Amino acid sequence: MLQNVPAGLGRALQGVRPGSDTLVCADEAFAAVPDIIQLTSPAFAPGTAIPALYTADGEQISPPLVWIGVPPEAESLVLLIEDQDSPTPRPLVHAILADMKPFDGELAAGALPSPGHQGEDLGMGRNSYMQRGWLPPDPPRGHGPHHYSFQMFALDMVPEFRSVPGRGALVDALRGHVIARGTLVGTYERR
Repeated sequence: MLQNVPAGLGRALQGVRPGSDTLVCADEAFAAVPDIIQLTSPAFAPGTAIPALYTADGEQISPPLVWIGVPPEAESLVLLIEDQDSPTPRPLVHAILADMKPFDGELAAGALPSPGHQGEDLGMGRNSYMQRGWLPPDPPRGHGPHHYSFQMFALDMVPEFRSVPGRGALVDALRGHVIARGTLVGTYERR
C-alpha cells in the first residue's frame, strides 16, 4: 500500500518516528521483567534485514520464528510485532498473537494469516489496520530503515478479552502478569 508513496514524501517524514522507547517491551511496567526468552528467526539474524519474501514487496507471508527459555510456571504466551519507525504517533502494530501455548516452540513461515494467505487458525488480535493477521512490512520509500520488534511475553495467566484485542487491550491485560520476555528485531527499508 505504501509502495506508491513518493520517496520525497518519505524523506520529508524521516523525523516522524515513535522510537524504541514507545514499544510495549519498553514500557516501565515491564522494566523489571527478566529478558530470558530467546526469540530468533531462521530467516534473518537479530538486527539484520528481514528478507523481502516476508514484506509487502514479496509474498507477504509471516517469517518463521523460534523461541526457547519459556519459564515452566508460564500459563500463556503473547506475541506482539511493532514497527518503531512508522511515520505515526505510536508504533504500527503488525501482528498480535494472544494466548499461545506456554512452551518453547516455533511458528512456520506463513503461519500467520496475511494478504492472500490463509495461514493457521491462531488466536490473532487486531493489527493497526484493524485486521486479524500479519501486516507485512511496507515502509514508505525514502523514509529510511524501519525496525520491526518481535516481542514475546510469558504470562502467569491466560488473558481473557471481551472482543478481538488491539494494542491497548493487550497492554492492559499484560500489566502485572508478565513473568518473562524476549525480543527479536529485524529491519526493512524500501529504497
